Amino acid sequence: MNARSPGIPARLTAVLGAVLLLLGCLTAVADRVSAAPSLLSQGKPATASSTENTDYTPARAAFDGDTGTRWASAFADPQWIQVDLGATASVERITLNWEGAYARAFQLQVSADGAQWTTVYSTAAGTGGAQSFNVSGTGRHVRMYGTARATGYGYSLWEFQVFGTTGGQPPGPGPVKVVGSQGNWQLTVGGQPYTIKGLTWGPSVADAGRYMPDLKSMGVNTIRTWGTDASSRPLFDTAQANGIRVIAGFWLQPGGGPGSGGCVNYVTDTAYKTTMLGEIRNWVTTYKDHQGVLMWNVGNESVLGLQNCYSGAELENQRNAYTTFVNEAAKAIHAIDVNHPVTSTDAWVGAWPYYKANSPDLDLYAVNAYNAVCGVRQAWIDGGYTKPYIVTEAGPAGEWEVPDDANGVPNEPTDVQKRDGYTSAWNCITGHTGVSLGATMFHYGLEEDFGGVWFNLLPSGQKRLSYYAVKQLYSGQGSANTPPVITNLNVAGAGAVAGGSQFRMTANVSDPNGDAVTYAVKLNSKYINDAGGFIDAPFVRNADGSFSVTAPQMLGVWKVYLYARDGQGNIGIETRSIRVVPPPVSGTNLARGRPATASSYQTWGDYNPGKAVDGDLTTRWASDWADPQWIQVDLGAPTAFRHVQLVWETSFARSYQIQVSNDGVGWTTVHSTTAGDGGADDVDINATARYVRVTGTQRGTEWGYSLFEFGVYGN
Repeated sequence: MNARSPGIPARLTAVLGAVLLLLGCLTAVADRVSAAPSLLSQGKPATASSTENTDYTPARAAFDGDTGTRWASAFADPQWIQVDLGATASVERITLNWEGAYARAFQLQVSADGAQWTTVYSTAAGTGGAQSFNVSGTGRHVRMYGTARATGYGYSLWEFQVFGTTGGQPPGPGPVKVVGSQGNWQLTVGGQPYTIKGLTWGPSVADAGRYMPDLKSMGVNTIRTWGTDASSRPLFDTAQANGIRVIAGFWLQPGGGPGSGGCVNYVTDTAYKTTMLGEIRNWVTTYKDHQGVLMWNVGNESVLGLQNCYSGAELENQRNAYTTFVNEAAKAIHAIDVNHPVTSTDAWVGAWPYYKANSPDLDLYAVNAYNAVCGVRQAWIDGGYTKPYIVTEAGPAGEWEVPDDANGVPNEPTDVQKRDGYTSAWNCITGHTGVSLGATMFHYGLEEDFGGVWFNLLPSGQKRLSYYAVKQLYSGQGSANTPPVITNLNVAGAGAVAGGSQFRMTANVSDPNGDAVTYAVKLNSKYINDAGGFIDAPFVRNADGSFSVTAPQMLGVWKVYLYARDGQGNIGIETRSIRVVPPPVSGTNLARGRPATASSYQTWGDYNPGKAVDGDLTTRWASDWADPQWIQVDLGAPTAFRHVQLVWETSFARSYQIQVSNDGVGWTTVHSTTAGDGGADDVDINATARYVRVTGTQRGTEWGYSLFEFGVYGN
């Protein structure tokens, strides 16, 4: 090939050559400048011998670039704080910005493994304030080891900065490819083999800088998202900076998991499909050259989710149309971006026959599988598939996969079972060599609610046994400090706990490191009113180690959770269910089986007033959604009674009156309240009457009034 393009004069070529030579020299200078020491420690994982307060003075605060936050140790010698740079580095300078509690004597040390340390600086005459030290050493870990405090407090650093150079690089340029042939595939990045060791991403994009270094320390090389838009860039940037790539998702309705909804007609709704193809093309064009992207993932569980919209032959038509649309999206992506594969996720392998028939342009399949993940390999073989796959969600058994407990609700696995579930899943995923290309297991999430406690590795930032199991699987590294382990959790009389009473809970709790353990008890009412959040339960820890817990007032099946924290950022959580029932009432229920009438009742279900006096806590009366409403019972003759028990469904009365009458016309109020809170209301009343009525004047919810039981008790 000519060194000179046709039509360019020789003189101009010479000038261009000189310019290029000069630019080459400038580039060389720039390369030398870029080799100057860089700040390596900011945002990297940090640990310490102790913290004065885990919420306000954690080790990470010394590496967050914020001089308004700090690490502070316990008030004792010695103490240390260290940072994991993520890769071996040549350490050239260390700066310490001390708070008032500084070190009189300390050492600066480096280590390759975090176990064996080499001292690169030592002093017995520390002055505090802002200090900078030129050092020379090589290591991945850098530590300040304090041996003598200058004050009566501990050691405290606003900032601890490490400067140097490292050969570790974030993912470099180069295409991501699925290479190989039937049963012998491999994912490559820049021509190098790449096994996905991933987690689904839960924190906000704003918290990426805080949590991405932690993911890197776990050995995670990939995260998965469900949507891609303008907010994705900072996430991609932070992932790239930490050597992590992203499986970038595109959400399509209806979906099949949390956040799903919207019944699209994939046969006829060309407007929706055109809009979504436009969105996909836009964001692929925007991010196709970003080194943080690993691959594109079109849709999540919509083949499954379409069953919530259609049935029969129409469901088949829609599933075929949806997977045909997925193929259109794959072709559109390939036309824009030839350097990243395209996949599509669905629940279990039931979607794969549709993809096989209608989505030939997918580079690989993707599946969400939890307790059933070890069956994916055989399903792939039995289906005669000709594409590799990845697992995009996996972990312990889900709510939909476990048997019910004695109270009729899903029996949530223990912390130990969840830990073992991740290990089992990963072994099955990696065991299908040449076909399974890795996984993003579920879930690096922070939510501390019903779903978060079931699945998240670190609810509210507290690390669980599952967190350390995944870290061991991905990095091969054990951890020096791990969570308390709870076993044999038991609730006495869990099948019938009177509302507002105390129940006894026992458990065996041990901490592998001998850390002091503190406890909390939480309650959740998902199986009553679909609430996701927790409430604190009043409890006392008894001398024998058992717990006396106060039950809630609301009737139904609750989940009760025992928390065990070790003060090191770790937590153990176990849960059982309890059925909260009305408190027992002595005497005879005079209203049971007697005639009952009401101002109104819901006719679309079997909610007539007789259901409130049938002695069955699974049936109920329900009124219209308006104020006021009443229900009354005819005792047959004037009868003496001493107690009324009202067992409310969720639709309770905020304000109501209990009234009596001998003729059903003139009424006398014997009890009134404006502070009803649902559950079971027990009211002592000494009266004689034929008719007893409850008149609701203010509802406690937007619905009507509803009573499981209206009991009137005599001697």
